[in-house]
Amino acid sequence: MKVHALALLIGAALVPAAHAGVIDKAQKNDTQTWSAWGGNVGLHWNQDLLRGLGITLSSPDQSINAPRTGTHADFRQNTWFEIRPAAGVDFTVQNGGLKAFEGGSLAMRGGYTMRLRDGSTIDLRNVTLRVRDSDHSILDFVGSDGKAWFYTDRMMFELVDGNRTLAIRVADIRVSPELANRVGVPEAANWGIGGLVMNTEVNVDTSRYAPDRVCSPYPWPGVAVPGVSGQNYQADLFMQTFDVSPVGCQSCDGPGGNDGIVGMAPSSTLRNNVNDGSAQATISGDPLGTSSALYTANVAWYTMFSGSHAPYNNDQHPFLIWNMYRVNADGSIEQIGRSGVKHAFLTINASCLDSCNDSHSLGRGCGDTYSEFNNDSSGDMGPRSEIVPAQGLWGRCGSIFDTACTGSEHGNGNNDWTQRLQTHESQVDPAANAGAAYWFESWYVARDDIDIYNSMATITGTPHYAGGQWTLSGQSGYKLGPAIDRWVSPDAPPANSRNTELAAPEGHAKVAVKATDLGGGNWRYVYAVQNLDFARAIVQTGDGIDPRVVSNKGFDSFSVPLPAGATVVSTSFSDGDLVAANNWLTVTSASAVTWRSSGPVVSPQVKRQSLDWGSMYTFTVVVNKAPATGNGTLHVATAGSPAAYTVSSLVPGS
Repeated sequence: MKVHALALLIGAALVPAAHAGVIDKAQKNDTQTWSAWGGNVGLHWNQDLLRGLGITLSSPDQSINAPRTGTHADFRQNTWFEIRPAAGVDFTVQNGGLKAFEGGSLAMRGGYTMRLRDGSTIDLRNVTLRVRDSDHSILDFVGSDGKAWFYTDRMMFELVDGNRTLAIRVADIRVSPELANRVGVPEAANWGIGGLVMNTEVNVDTSRYAPDRVCSPYPWPGVAVPGVSGQNYQADLFMQTFDVSPVGCQSCDGPGGNDGIVGMAPSSTLRNNVNDGSAQATISGDPLGTSSALYTANVAWYTMFSGSHAPYNNDQHPFLIWNMYRVNADGSIEQIGRSGVKHAFLTINASCLDSCNDSHSLGRGCGDTYSEFNNDSSGDMGPRSEIVPAQGLWGRCGSIFDTACTGSEHGNGNNDWTQRLQTHESQVDPAANAGAAYWFESWYVARDDIDIYNSMATITGTPHYAGGQWTLSGQSGYKLGPAIDRWVSPDAPPANSRNTELAAPEGHAKVAVKATDLGGGNWRYVYAVQNLDFARAIVQTGDGIDPRVVSNKGFDSFSVPLPAGATVVSTSFSDGDLVAANNWLTVTSASAVTWRSSGPVVSPQVKRQSLDWGSMYTFTVVVNKAPATGNGTLHVATAGSPAAYTVSSLVPGS
């Protein structure tokens, strides 16, 4: 399901710093109408998707130099155009936050000519960005022919430059159904094919300027609840919904072809806990949808390198990752794709409860959406190796954004594919994987979040090839929690299966197993080990503000005991990357079968990766013993205490 969210977050400009926080419930809701026009707009296109649809853009006509201020670093590669100082858009402001566009349009000077595969052209010069009559959260790209070939949604705004510039920090450009039909790929309707940023001048009648709102201090995590003995505010984010879209395909030619590289990304919507003294469902209809935290804390949401802010005296923000899994016809599960880390930078604070709508603090009941184009932006993505996940800590010093540890951001060296979730056509081709099911998983990681399981979720879908891209069609079955809990329920596991949690100060992992009687006395054991947020991190703290994450490794071996007289028929291992040379080694003794990452280095370019956070490995053994309760062993890749953890599971029995 597509979620269209729009919020102009101008509260930070209207609220005195000493009073930022929660709106006084007795405050009157003053509503005003403001206007904006002129300025500049930057456009950034997904060339992979354009090529797949047979669309070629001309060189930009009448482009201008990028503005020096008011733009997010993610969009340095935008092509910029002027917005003509004519007409304008009107929007409603209530309590310092924009509720909706009221109407109007903005006119761009210059643009592109778009050539289609059939040789025809569409003139996208001097397009009009028009508020859609039927949905005021959408701006249609209307060409000179009067048709809307693209539209813009999922906008993130804030006031900058002393309240005089309305900055759209990011918005998606999507393919309209009319354009999808024109290029002969109706499945491409609503694909996110580009991004937009904009700086436009706000015009306000100062005699009717919105009054300062009366707010109490932010209830950050750990702050005592006034008048309630023994209760503190706690952070608990929920993944509210998400859907998945294609973002690119390298050398793809469809089923049975050259095995190109497939890229996908989610549009992920979260919601902060709604509780204010009593337990209420934040996500209705899901067993994980109600928080145990009775009093909701705000969540810090500051852009990288934006300075030191409360409550952690840094630029704290959430992180997003996503994964893809295939459940094979034999019941085994494999993780076939994993993304890098998206650094969040702004919250739209939609549908808040008693919130000041500060764009860098998520309040009680507030929602936020990071769309697929936004999530796929290379300028805001880094490797998972920079994060201490159980602490929600980013090692800014020495990161790809600040390799010299100067405290200043520079180019991160990413290209469009560096941090993308990547999988192969052969891994998603239904014809090559008969009877398989596919799951997609999306997470938010936030500091002080008391429950990691309700800030992640999975959906199901079927891979489908169209327009040069693999999409996930028929998306459904939304469910909170990790993929491993969908494979084997921890609460009601089927016969001969089990799912056990490892919960430690260093993080969480799960070991699930399915044992199948193959006949003739042989049993197949399929173990899925999902490292959720476990990392034995080595961190150089320095002054405590700019830490360097030297290492954040998870586990380097998994072992299952064998009873006397056991005969191991076969073993296998899957990390989902189709590179056999970096597979873990298997060592079988009279007392155990062990898979481990340590061993001879294959080559300097090929290394056996430890099982680090956000990843699942699958281990299979066929043995002539029926299952019994026992312990599997996970050895930690980094020295420390304990050196290993045992986890209750089903193992070959006597």
